[in-house]
Amino acid sequence: MYAIPFLDIPPLLQASGTVRLPGSKSISNRVLLLAGLSEGTTTVHDLLDSDDTQVMLTALRTLGCRIETFDASVRITGLGGRLDVREASLFLGNAGTAMRPLTAALAMLAATQGGTFELSGVPRMHERPIADLIDALRPLGCRIDYLGQPGYPPLRLLPGSNTLDLSAPIRVRGDVSSQFLTALLLALPLLTADQQAVIEIDGELISKPYIEITLNLLARFGIAVQRDGWQRFVIPAGSRYRSPGDIHVEGDASSASYFIALGAIAATDAPLRIEGVGTDSIQGDIRFVEAARAMGAQVTGGAGWIEVHRGSWPLAAIDMDCNHIPDAAMTLAVMALYADGPSRLTNIASWRVKETDRIAAMAIELRKLGANVVEGPDFIEIAPPTRWTPAAIHTYDDHRVAMCFSLAAYNPLALPPPSDPVSVRILDPKCVGKTFPDYFETLFSVAGTEPRWIPVITVDGPTASGKGTVASALSEHLGYHVLDSGVLYRATALAAVDSGIDPDDEHGLATLAEALDIGFEAGTIRLGGADVTAQQRLPDVGQG
Repeated sequence: MYAIPFLDIPPLLQASGTVRLPGSKSISNRVLLLAGLSEGTTTVHDLLDSDDTQVMLTALRTLGCRIETFDASVRITGLGGRLDVREASLFLGNAGTAMRPLTAALAMLAATQGGTFELSGVPRMHERPIADLIDALRPLGCRIDYLGQPGYPPLRLLPGSNTLDLSAPIRVRGDVSSQFLTALLLALPLLTADQQAVIEIDGELISKPYIEITLNLLARFGIAVQRDGWQRFVIPAGSRYRSPGDIHVEGDASSASYFIALGAIAATDAPLRIEGVGTDSIQGDIRFVEAARAMGAQVTGGAGWIEVHRGSWPLAAIDMDCNHIPDAAMTLAVMALYADGPSRLTNIASWRVKETDRIAAMAIELRKLGANVVEGPDFIEIAPPTRWTPAAIHTYDDHRVAMCFSLAAYNPLALPPPSDPVSVRILDPKCVGKTFPDYFETLFSVAGTEPRWIPVITVDGPTASGKGTVASALSEHLGYHVLDSGVLYRATALAAVDSGIDPDDEHGLATLAEALDIGFEAGTIRLGGADVTAQQRLPDVGQG
């Protein structure tokens, strides 16, 4: 995680290697809630560790779920559909995948079992609409008050009459956010022990692939939803949650889009390999592969892996309906900077009600780089720059804006020589913690550039003047790696002592120094992964 106000990305030239993706946010938070509502214990493997999943875990703990954390898994003992805590205030950050489903589930539980809950988030969450979900819940008998602007969080959920009316179909709009339907689908099995529940969609349902994820995971927890196209969904009477015992979270397909795009732009020598999600994914955003191929990328894949190689160059401009990949489509907007003409992305009205107004945000930031951009209610058109300009990218506390625009650092590949490359500054880089806390480290692990473009700050001074302390503080504040050259001598001596290499063995010492596994982290020195800060000052190390 980054505590720095900005991150300067040097001009980048190529990409190679392998990246391992974090778990899917969409799957992670759905699985956490399903495990929390189910009876018994569920062990979740490969769970995403991010801001959004942390607020869901905190909420479940507050509600009485027992949660045990292990190295790569989380064990959740669920509530079995019964309230353990009947009064709580839950802060849900900017996690729509927590706010919407928890609102539905707790509104139903509060109404039938007696409870009072307040749900709030960051200021942007209080600007994200929720009225369509509330309007679907109230006719059932759920009592919900707005604590601020009507139609938006924060909310108070109140006790009801102990029974809810499922005799008529529950109607909900489908053209604003698919999360409203997902919220109802995840919550209604709490009420279907003796009666069925029917949901009918008003208007065209957007983001259908996210509903596919919801239905797939409900089936894993014992709920077989019947659907008539995309307009009617039935949860049969007798449905109740059953824990699958163990469940694995696949890698995030939306996050894969950045590296698929990276391969299309810069994997010129060998394919860029992406692990953790593959062409067999249950996530709709895996269809980003089709869009990347349409722009010229060479993509292969299988179960749990994808490889991408640059194909045609420049990339081919596209005119695409992106309703099926709403999150990943943002990556296409930055890929359009490298295209051979204007690209048009349509049917993206849902961008307006995400973590920020993403159509407006993308238009503003793309223009900073020199692109000609036209935006509309549900579309954006991007003509690539005729002249790239340096830019400080405002990220709007939106993780996807930050990750998308990191790809603009590859602008040297789109510039005719002898043009000078331009730098890209990402403001508030810590916002990537929402879904991909180690995104920039992962990007830099497969990125290549010319050493002369990498910014370096040198701190020098006499012995014991504090240069190491100052360098460490600077690196932490600016987000730079730190290399203490003086420590390299001591680390080599320490490694020689541990390895039994004679101080006069010049060849042995040189070989050892070449392979030294050393790192500097928050004022500590690590050798082979072990903290050796104190050992650096031992007399025999100093003598060596």
